Amino acid sequence: MNALNNLKGVVSSLTSLAMALIAFGVAAGIVFGSVPFVGDVLGNLVGFVTSLGESGLVGLLVAGWLMSVAE
Repeated sequence: MNALNNLKGVVSSLTSLAMALIAFGVAAGIVFGSVPFVGDVLGNLVGFVTSLGESGLVGLLVAGWLMSVAE
C-alpha cells in the first residue's frame, strides 16, 4: 500500500508541475507573444476550448470532468 501512496504522490506532483507550466506558458504567450521555448500554449488552449464549445453537451461534460480532476 505504501508503494501505491508513493505513486499517487508522484502523479500528484507531476500534475501540479504541468498545471504550473501551462499557466506560465499562457502568461508568457500573453506578455511576450510567440516565445520559442514555450510554443503556442495560448493558441492550443483556445483551440481546445473552442472544440469543447462546438461539442455541445459532450464538451460540457468533459469540461466538468476536467475541472473536477484539476482540484
